[in-house]
Amino acid sequence: MKKVEAKGILKIIGSVPLIMTLVLLIPTVIIWAMDRRAGYVLLFSWAVCFIASLFIFLTSKRNIRRELINFASEYGQVQKGLLKGLAVPYALLDEDARFVWSNTGFSSIIHKDRFYSSSITSFFPEITKDRLPKDNKVVSFDITYEKRDYRVDMRLLSLNGEKKGRNSEFVGNLIAVFFFDETDIHLYMRLNREQSLVAGLIYIDNYDDALESVEDVRRSMLTALIDRQINKYLKDYDAIVKKLEKDKYFTVVKRVDFDRMKENRFAILDSVKNISIGNQMSVTLSMGFGLEAETFQLNSEYARNAIDLALGRGGDQAAVKSPENITYFGGKSQQVEKSTRVKARVKAHALREIIEGKERVLVMGHKTTDIDSFGASVGIFRAADSLGKKCSIVINEVSPSIRPFVEGITEDREYSPDVIISSDEAIQLCDDNAVVVVVDTNNPDYTECPELLTAARTIVVLDHHRMGSERIANATLSYIESYASSACEMVSEILQYFADGIKLKAAEADSLYAGIMIDTNNFMTKTGVRTFEAAAFLRRNGANVTKVRKLFRNDLDEYKARAEAVLQAELYQGKYAISICPGNLDSPTVTGAQAANELLNINKVRAAFVLTDYEGKIYISARSIDEINVQIIMEKFGGGGHLNIAGAQLEGKSVGEAVRMLKNTLDEMEKEGEIQ
Repeated sequence: MKKVEAKGILKIIGSVPLIMTLVLLIPTVIIWAMDRRAGYVLLFSWAVCFIASLFIFLTSKRNIRRELINFASEYGQVQKGLLKGLAVPYALLDEDARFVWSNTGFSSIIHKDRFYSSSITSFFPEITKDRLPKDNKVVSFDITYEKRDYRVDMRLLSLNGEKKGRNSEFVGNLIAVFFFDETDIHLYMRLNREQSLVAGLIYIDNYDDALESVEDVRRSMLTALIDRQINKYLKDYDAIVKKLEKDKYFTVVKRVDFDRMKENRFAILDSVKNISIGNQMSVTLSMGFGLEAETFQLNSEYARNAIDLALGRGGDQAAVKSPENITYFGGKSQQVEKSTRVKARVKAHALREIIEGKERVLVMGHKTTDIDSFGASVGIFRAADSLGKKCSIVINEVSPSIRPFVEGITEDREYSPDVIISSDEAIQLCDDNAVVVVVDTNNPDYTECPELLTAARTIVVLDHHRMGSERIANATLSYIESYASSACEMVSEILQYFADGIKLKAAEADSLYAGIMIDTNNFMTKTGVRTFEAAAFLRRNGANVTKVRKLFRNDLDEYKARAEAVLQAELYQGKYAISICPGNLDSPTVTGAQAANELLNINKVRAAFVLTDYEGKIYISARSIDEINVQIIMEKFGGGGHLNIAGAQLEGKSVGEAVRMLKNTLDEMEKEGEIQ
């Protein structure tokens, strides 16, 4: 056995009595020199102390060493016992991931002896050699073994020069593996999630219109059937429901039951449409739910935001809002045009009050300005000019499709030179006395100048597209009606209530009329009574239908490109027309949209998608008649639009990759039941 010596403070403490005895010799000698008789007595006493101290020092040294050895042995056994019986399963691996040693807890997991020498991968395939720690950083990941959930922590132990076993020198590393059983934690987390409450709001979209479409004696019956259907549906999911108004409900449901609602894709949206007791109009619902917020009050706020989004997107759908994202379900019905113009009149008066309180108006649409965006901007220009306010339209690049209409404005000497300005000029003009009016889009990233929204204190949004997850949230006035055919239709209605006797110039009326005509595909799509009334108003103000038609004529190359896109179209799954439009044109995106409209004239085509490679982006134009909601399809690509007209832009993708993405999205959405 290697000799064990007392070291450090133990060695000093053992030598103190002998040292102190030697120190006492000095005063003893001094006293002996002064007084011999006292010195002899003191010297004798010192001699006795010295002999006793020397004896203790010599005899206790061996005893101290023996006690130290016994203590170390017992302490080592305690450590070994504690490690062996440690509640946390623990194992040591060599650099090849083979077991060197494991404690009892780990052995009970793998049901093997503590000195089992196989590789840990044979028990846990997730723990491979490439996942072993390479430095001092702890490697952590989760695994499941025999229906138990574990968090695995692995640490690298450098043991160069230490002993591995009894006789062999070990040079290298060991890997310490800890298994933390988190099964119960995960169980409680799952139970906590399942029992958390989800706040919801349910609105009947067309309550008044549906009642008006049925006989008076049956109205109470229709109301009762709607109420019963909603209550029965929520009762099946163990939800609490409270009727707030005649057409509004508040509900609270547990998360586990809400997940079942989502799995069934909120079947109430379809079942309530089947209520029929002679009503000519089907009843539709909008639903908004808020969840996963820090407080239930915030969940309720999320629910209100979600119901606003569902209504803004046309109704007949459910919107689910959480802190991370917003998801939509349903939205397969076309929103019915409202016969009343009360809302348009109220919004027109509100817009007038805002403009009257400012000195300048800045109008902008979306990027790559089209005729609907430009026409609506021109309409706002006329409204501001009628109040004597300075107004400018923000356009960075005039595309060939709108150039004739822009030239009709800029070449007229009655307009000021700054009627059309760039984004940089608009930012310089924007101050506290300016109002920014956004038309034909409600997505801040799609606007012609997103920076202008940050600089402006007063913002007005006029749009006919369904709202998506991203929207202009700080608008002073927001007028979004997805049933409208175009932004030009909305602005034309506003102009009729904006001021008495307002008069449009011929070029302005032509631009507004052209915007309606293009977005309705020559009055064939999304046209209602109010669409034709808006067109009639523009005709009375000098819109020249023949001139507009001539301005939209295509040159021969564009016509051939459109025909080529139709010719090369692929009928995917026998119902989706997919084609590619050449990008070497002045306005390839417009040609692609025209080609998509042409493809809808083919029998069995339920939806058409035309892709165009233009300026480093892939533009997708999506069209349908009434069977497929192309908006929710385009939202998968970050785009949006209407139920029948939508689009998206892809960056960093080739046309071939975009086509494959589109096909995969169609397959996945059909599998999930999002489109039928």
